[in-house]
Amino acid sequence: MKNICLASVLLILAFLSTGCATHTKKLSKVREDIVRKSEAQYSELNSIAYSSIADKNYMPRTVAEEQLRLVSSYDWTSGFYPGALWYLYQLTQDENWKERALLYTQKLDTIQYWEGNHDVGFIMECSYGNALKAVPSKLFDAVIVQTAKSLSARFRPNAGIIQSWNASKKWNCPVIIDNMMNLELLFHATRISGDSTYYNIAVSHADTTLRNHFREDNSSFHVLNYDTTTGKVLGKYTHQGYADNSAWARGQAWGLYGFTLCYRETKDTKYLEQALRIADFIKNNPELPDDAVPYWDYNVPKTGETPRDASAAAITASALYELSTYVTKRKSDYLDFANKIMLSLSSPKYFAEAGSNKGFLLKHSVGSLPHKVEVDVPLNYADYYFLEALYRSKNLN
Repeated sequence: MKNICLASVLLILAFLSTGCATHTKKLSKVREDIVRKSEAQYSELNSIAYSSIADKNYMPRTVAEEQLRLVSSYDWTSGFYPGALWYLYQLTQDENWKERALLYTQKLDTIQYWEGNHDVGFIMECSYGNALKAVPSKLFDAVIVQTAKSLSARFRPNAGIIQSWNASKKWNCPVIIDNMMNLELLFHATRISGDSTYYNIAVSHADTTLRNHFREDNSSFHVLNYDTTTGKVLGKYTHQGYADNSAWARGQAWGLYGFTLCYRETKDTKYLEQALRIADFIKNNPELPDDAVPYWDYNVPKTGETPRDASAAAITASALYELSTYVTKRKSDYLDFANKIMLSLSSPKYFAEAGSNKGFLLKHSVGSLPHKVEVDVPLNYADYYFLEALYRSKNLN
């Protein structure tokens, strides 16, 4: 009987391994083609955007009314385009992409002194942080540390969190799940400087978010409002999701990615455990479509017109590739899920045809449906995390 059971287990493991290997092989073939197509698309995008490089608004963000929408350095998405260029360089080793990535990265220089927004972590880690992987530079190191100092000005010690948006009539001290993504900059700054201040702030924010932001099913609220004197949570809401108690798709992806990177930087298993719980919430969600590209909110009533969010899918896939390197028991599950997402995003349904989409790679992302902003459009951060996921999947192989 024991031999029969053992044989059954080995057969199942072999089947799972073969399935995962098949998806990996498929993605490997697709990846080469998608990288070529991405280069062609971004050559078009860059040719459109480059004519505005000297203007205030010069960074490609999305498409609005069939026109390329450009934004300034102070837009929260400004780091994603240079970051995408850095990943194109890493994927192709074409020096032209490196040159263009450096140009757009260095135009963000003044952001290092900006204390008015928590998203400086997004902006500078995606640009300068990726630059440092290809171009080691003491000057770039200094930019990361100065940006971390600016971000630290938003830390509220009594509450143990980094304030996201500024106070208003609506919020006293709002903290959004997205803010987990900005912790990478703080960890990076500690590695560079040796100053543990930034590390400790990041850990405090992660611990407070872990304690307060999640429901019993491991889905996340979008916005928590804090009292900065007592640290008390005044309320739990949404801003870009369907409802206060719903699971906004991109928010779940931010949480997955954020706690995965926290485990990478600290090796504290409570962060890994939370990342795994979020991954399982997404993977096993009955509202997740068969192609694994979620609707913009998991709890929104679905019709044939309900938008998908390719950006949430791309962020999830990138996070899963990293997460899979930290586990052994269910490694193939997370790899297979990531590969499935990437194969879907690489299909004609989501990946733009040559000469379309104003040069952006992915179609069908959603910025903020409740505000009727950027609904079913390309977004630069969808492209960024898609290219990052391609790069990570290549390195895994």
